Amino acid sequence: MQTQNTGTFEGQAAKFFPSYRFQGTHRQIGRQYGEACSALIAKHLEYVTKRLNHRFSVSSNQLEEAVLRYRPYVKKYAAAFDEEVEGIAEGANITVEEAYLLQLRAEVNHFCKSNTECTTFAVLPEAASNGVPLIGQNCDLPAFYSELGVVIEYVPDDGPAHLVLTPAGQISYIGINQLGLGVFANFITCDGWRAGFPRYMLSRLALTCGTIAEAVSLVQKVERASSRNLIMLDAHGGAVSMENTPTREGLIPPDNGLLAHSNHFIAEGLLDAEKLGGVELENSRVRLERMSHLLQENHGRLNVEVMQGILRDRGSYPHCLCQMPGDEEVQAPGEKAADIITFASVIAEPTEGNLWVAIGPPNQYEYKCYSFRK
Repeated sequence: MQTQNTGTFEGQAAKFFPSYRFQGTHRQIGRQYGEACSALIAKHLEYVTKRLNHRFSVSSNQLEEAVLRYRPYVKKYAAAFDEEVEGIAEGANITVEEAYLLQLRAEVNHFCKSNTECTTFAVLPEAASNGVPLIGQNCDLPAFYSELGVVIEYVPDDGPAHLVLTPAGQISYIGINQLGLGVFANFITCDGWRAGFPRYMLSRLALTCGTIAEAVSLVQKVERASSRNLIMLDAHGGAVSMENTPTREGLIPPDNGLLAHSNHFIAEGLLDAEKLGGVELENSRVRLERMSHLLQENHGRLNVEVMQGILRDRGSYPHCLCQMPGDEEVQAPGEKAADIITFASVIAEPTEGNLWVAIGPPNQYEYKCYSFRK
């Protein structure tokens, strides 16, 4: 994997997520991952377990039983992913159930109060300054995820290489593949969550494809556990925002060469599925409006540098694209802990094989370019 730093910005620190390259069979990739990131994986597991126990009173046996309800669906639709999870468990010296918990944290926590997380975008060549399409997002999660992020280049024997950002121990989150496909994602809330194929793995599943059409068809066939929005862009000039419930899908095409999404349903056929409300729905709507406005305002001038400025934007405070510590306290005083921040910010150039990543909040840190090893 090749890396490149941007210039230093006043007030922004040069601190970056660690990066790794894993190659071979999926079992071998998992073992390499588990061994290389064992300390971070242990920390991730500790944080997730502690957060879960704070909200629920469940025994370890109950937790293991709940987690492993999902495994048959992974084996059915992506057996290679199950091999990677097993490999991670072996390499990190944890149980398979613990390794699966890291893939399923959203499903296991689904009875908890939902958090808004992430604002995504896609820019087609006609809206870019240099004809290079862009896709990416600000990733909003509990602040401790800024300690856990890793950038991984997967080079499996049986498919295209992927370049992804993910919390340590997860096999899937967001990224690009060597065929020029970019897949990013965010949380949407609906009823009907069930045992099925985990939501975080949908991104990686899509990244096994070369085109939007192939990725949409593959995701549609999966018995999904939960809701997820996927925003995708390919090397053939295609882009789509795909809203998923466990049983339904809605496709949103680009408008004027641009796409944006936050954390509520906007596909006409899925508006009735919305379960987000109150300040969280307001937050999502404001962020979507702000992202859409800034993209349209910069139409024809959009590139990596301009997008860095947009993703650092706090002009819609307190419902900001760039979420800082303490923002949640202002959004909903006394209602929940103020620990959700933009833990990472990502801009991808899939056709160029580049992933620009900043530890968050991105107004405090530089972006670094990660590329496929040539």
